[in-house]
Parts: sequence; C-alpha cells; structure tokens
Amino acid sequence: MREVPFRRLRMPRPQTTFADRVRSLRHQWRFILQVSVATGGAFAFATHVLGHQQAFFAPIAAVLAIMAGPGLRARVTFEIVMGVAVGVLVGELLILGIGRGPWQITLVAALMVVISTLVGIKGMAMTQAINSGVLLAAVVPLPGATDPALTRFLDSLVGGLLGFAMVLLVPRNPVRDIDGDVQKLLRRLGGVLSRIAQALRTDDPSLADLALEEARATQGLIDSVSETASNVAEIARMSPMRWRQRGDVARYAASVTDLDNAMRDARVLARRVAAMLRHHETAPPGLDDAVDRLVVAVGTFSDDLAQDADFENAREDLVEATRIAMASLPEIITVNTASIVAQIRSLSADLMLASGANRSDLDRRLDVD
Repeated sequence: MREVPFRRLRMPRPQTTFADRVRSLRHQWRFILQVSVATGGAFAFATHVLGHQQAFFAPIAAVLAIMAGPGLRARVTFEIVMGVAVGVLVGELLILGIGRGPWQITLVAALMVVISTLVGIKGMAMTQAINSGVLLAAVVPLPGATDPALTRFLDSLVGGLLGFAMVLLVPRNPVRDIDGDVQKLLRRLGGVLSRIAQALRTDDPSLADLALEEARATQGLIDSVSETASNVAEIARMSPMRWRQRGDVARYAASVTDLDNAMRDARVLARRVAAMLRHHETAPPGLDDAVDRLVVAVGTFSDDLAQDADFENAREDLVEATRIAMASLPEIITVNTASIVAQIRSLSADLMLASGANRSDLDRRLDVD
C-alpha cells in the first residue's frame, strides 16, 4: 500500500453545505425543546424534589430516552431506561462492597454483561447498563451521601420517564416523517422503471443491468421506510398531540409492504429485460410504452398519496399499463417476454394494493382481454 505524505492528506469534503445545515436546524426545534426541558427538568426534580446530590444520572437518562425516542417503540425506550437503572443499581451495590479502582471497573464491566444477559437486557439497553456501572465505578460520590444505589436508581427512572414524556408531549410530525420516506422510495421506483423503459427502447442490456443495481440499492431505504412506518404508527397511537393524524398515518403504513413488493417486482422486471436483450431477443412493440405508463402511474400515486386523494387516476394508469403490456405479446412468445408482461401486471397489482384496492378489484380490473 502506497504511503501518502501527511501534507497531502485531505479531509473528506462535506456532502452538505452550511446553508443546508441551517435549513435542517429549522426542523430541529422539537428536539431542542425536548432535550433542554427534559434534562433541566429531570435534574431539578431529582435535586430539589427528591433531595438527591450529584443527580447526574437523571439528565443522562432523559437524553437516552429522547435520543431513542423520536418515533421509537415504547418497549425499546423502556428497555433502555431499565438498562440504565439496572446498571446503576447493580453497579452501586457492587462498588459498596469492592470499592473503586481499575480492577473494580474491569470486574463491574464483566459482571454487567453477565447480569444483563441473565435478566434479558440486550442491545442498546445492555450498552447503557455497562456504561452506567462503569461510570459509577469511576466517579467518587460526595462525602455523606446516603443510599447512593437507591438514589441513582430513582434518578435514572425520573430522567427516563421525563424524557419519554417529552417525546409524547412534543412529538415529531408522523405524517411528514412517513411521507418523506415514502416519497423518496416512490421517486427511486420511478427512476428504476424509467431506466427499464429506456433499455427496451434502445435494446441496451447495460441500462437494464444498471436499473437492477439501482433497485437493489434501495433495500436500505425500504428498511428505513418500514421502521419509520412502525415508529410513526406508535407516535400517532400514544401521543395525544397526534391522535388526529392516526388515519393519515395508517394510510401510509398500510402501503409500505405493497410498495416493498412493487420494488421487488421492479428488480425482477429489470433482470428479465436484461436477459432478453442479452439474448438478442427483440422487444415487442409497445412494451416500453407499458413501462412508461407504470412510471406515470407511480408519479400519480405519489401525488394522490400526499394529497389524500382516491387513487382512481393512478389505478387507471396501472390498468392501462397492464393492458398495453398484454396487447404487446406476439403470437410466438419467449420465456423472457412472457415473464416481463407478467411482471408488469404483478407490479401494477402491488401498487393497486398499496392504494387500498382489494383482491376482487385486481381480478376485475387487471384480468384484461
């Protein structure tokens, strides 16, 4: 490996400008309010109401609950809070017997892993349990402090509960969050289909291969959309401030699985088109028009979803895409040609399901002659 002189090393150029970060900051006011109120309130409550000294675990637990909390499942938030609390309680009890020092920190860290595993704490909750125990082994309490295990256990619970309360009382906008992710996925789907249509028009298998790569690269986005859908559904269900948005959130969340299936259909479609073109099969006239109509349908679906429309225009485009594809079938067909037409119908069906159509609607509208 060739060595690069230090003077020639360059920091990676940031992908966002300062102006972009300023615009992003405008949407962070809820988070700023949550963190500032929860940390200050938790410390004040633990110090002045409970009478605890060095109540630093209260604001720490509040931050942990909030950082895990924008759209987080209540169970995970509870596990993280309990991880901190268990780490404080068990760590303090151990330190009362063995004291503080390097080997004590080593022992506490090892025992926290064992105890967390035995009581079923894992993941981020285990991380916080270990951190809490180690921090206690390293920080010397004030002289005369009484019952440090109980006080810090209570501090953790106070901070965690207040942080979680702030997430519910000052929640993110669940509709905006899920709409942003779903619209991004629909744009990617439309881009993949546009490239497939271009490959059919130009008989270029490399474009179909590129479309397949782009479709495969959306898996991370699909996972993010699924997670966001689950998270915002719980915010809309639990937060009184967002109850009126439960219907809109449910509409978005119900479409996620079908949109995932539609992207999978697009992958198969790209693969079949690439195989057909590599074997020098002539694309039937009109097949590219069918895929172009799918692109139009995706755009219409995107607009209807954002505007809470009835999706009828999108469904008509999907039916038309299927009709064009089936009409383009020649008298003598190949496996690839038949598969492409079937995949166009499958993609249309999944998008119709995402729009709220049922199976009877699919049988009635997509089984065209």
